[in-house]
Amino acid sequence: MSTHFSDSLKSLTQYQRYRSRVVNIGDIPMGGDHPIRIQSMTNTDTMDTQATVEQTIRLVDAGCEYVRITAPSVKEATNLGVIKAELKKRGYSVPLIADIHFVPRAAEEAAKLIEKVRVNPGNYVDRKRFQELEYSQHEYQAELDRIEERFTPLVKLCREEGTAMRIGSNHGSLSDRILSHYGDTPRGMVESAMEFVRICAANQFHELVVSMKASNTRIMIQAYRLLVNQMTLEGFNYPLHLGVTEAGDGDDARIKSSLGIGSLLRDGLGDTIRVSLTEAPEAEIPVAISIVKSIAKLSEHQPIEPLSSLPINMFEYQRRETKSTSVIGGDKVPVVIANLSQIGTIPDNQLVAAGYHLELASNTWMAGDQGADILYFGQNNPDIQLSDNALRLYDSAIWADQEMSIHSYPVFTLASYISIGERHPTTNFVHINTMDQIVDIPDESGIIWLLSSDSAHQIADLRRFILELINQGKLQPVILLNRVTDEQRDEFLLGVSAEIGSILNDGLADGVWLRSQHIGSKDLNEIAFGVLQASRSRMTKTEYIACPSCGRTLFDLEEVTAQIRERTSHLKGVKIGIMGCIVNGPGEMADADFGYVGTGPGKVSLYRGQMVVRPHVPQTQAVDSLIDLIKSEGYWVEP
Repeated sequence: MSTHFSDSLKSLTQYQRYRSRVVNIGDIPMGGDHPIRIQSMTNTDTMDTQATVEQTIRLVDAGCEYVRITAPSVKEATNLGVIKAELKKRGYSVPLIADIHFVPRAAEEAAKLIEKVRVNPGNYVDRKRFQELEYSQHEYQAELDRIEERFTPLVKLCREEGTAMRIGSNHGSLSDRILSHYGDTPRGMVESAMEFVRICAANQFHELVVSMKASNTRIMIQAYRLLVNQMTLEGFNYPLHLGVTEAGDGDDARIKSSLGIGSLLRDGLGDTIRVSLTEAPEAEIPVAISIVKSIAKLSEHQPIEPLSSLPINMFEYQRRETKSTSVIGGDKVPVVIANLSQIGTIPDNQLVAAGYHLELASNTWMAGDQGADILYFGQNNPDIQLSDNALRLYDSAIWADQEMSIHSYPVFTLASYISIGERHPTTNFVHINTMDQIVDIPDESGIIWLLSSDSAHQIADLRRFILELINQGKLQPVILLNRVTDEQRDEFLLGVSAEIGSILNDGLADGVWLRSQHIGSKDLNEIAFGVLQASRSRMTKTEYIACPSCGRTLFDLEEVTAQIRERTSHLKGVKIGIMGCIVNGPGEMADADFGYVGTGPGKVSLYRGQMVVRPHVPQTQAVDSLIDLIKSEGYWVEP
């Protein structure tokens, strides 16, 4: 069994699926050599049998293999049996999963009726006040004993009934006790789940699936890596349920989901996935299917040279040390390059697509918040006025033959850089491929590598090359060029998010240059900035941490998210949490600046971080009140 990211260098350069045990969930087993399973969750009222059955059927017909349904109390748990019976009458035998949070009795009732229950360790037994509490060792152990006493009956019941269980740790709902020892960290998420895993194993119950969900992809990826390592150390290999929780909607949600889920799948981790969108549940399934499909042939990739040693800790984020060159590297945010080389005369719409606008008074093109930092003109030298903070790139031959501005730099191939004498005195961009031998490349300051890979396993190949740069003490910045060639925008977006986003998530790159013959310049630019934001490498727009709707939701999440987005989308870097209920609300606010959380019929509580600052606001006034709160805290700027 590979430990993945601990002492196995081979697992970093050769695709190998983590060997999990098989868990039986109805008649659709998970883990081992079984396919990666697709699942979703209904957003209907669980007591509305007809609506829940019909939505479940739509999900199954779309390709969903497991369907999760909320059971906030015993009455909803009991109705799961009615829903299951009605599905069978209609010819559907899809395994159902009860989503349990605060009510152990609901879990015990559901375990008698359906195929699987999901429990959240942070909500199931632990006392939770979202306070900073100090626990003595005696008090800590007393809480563990109380958890074991309360959780064991469900474990034994699931064992007797043949019901599977998911232990779903959530970054936003870690208990006060876990927070007191580990903080709001990936390690805390892992330990929260492992406490419950150990109780199951002690009772000879192994029909377990484990998840580590977070809305922050960096935390989510690190938590899964840590979980696999910890399970391996303790002799466990339970299947993994992957998901980025509260991903939101639209492109941003798809980028974030593919970055978190897709990158872990490419590293061999994951047995079932759920894409959480603030959209109709049926919209999640095509995205999930595409993410899984993207790794279908990954095991056939050509061999990648193994690492000589692992110079970083894969469980903790630390940006690669580089020497700053121009506006790139060092402690500067990663940059985006846009390609404007296709035509001789650059029309206005090309600059607009790259995120620029024309300032009429000076006739100067200025970059907006998502304006590409560097514009590549190839062999063209258009007569346009750019702001001083916009860098121009030209092929080395035309750069050498013409008098360029102070912010103009050459682009070389590796061969031309070595052979051509005329270079820029401080900054030279050099195309390089992972097939090049690192020992043969120049070690001069002022070089910025434009790194590409032809490998089907691009994450492993790019990562291996950059880690070897670290091993050999080379400190030049690296800008990533994508390999993804999908003609369809959606598939391109998902592929780039996983393959490029993973490298950014580990702090190994200093910029992105997306290329495509099929995707428009505007889309490429937006996707590039979206990947940087999803990897928490660079914040250039508002971030919405919005949960997918479910039967607990107290308002129309899609409608409210759209209302809030319309009013706040211009707030660069502000993070707004939008939660349909209180289940993960206060905890999830740990990753948000402001929160909008349903707390009762027609009532919303507004948060500043994890603190409620405006409780029980009438929903008709809540969006206006949120805007007022943002203004009062000094985060507001006029559109």
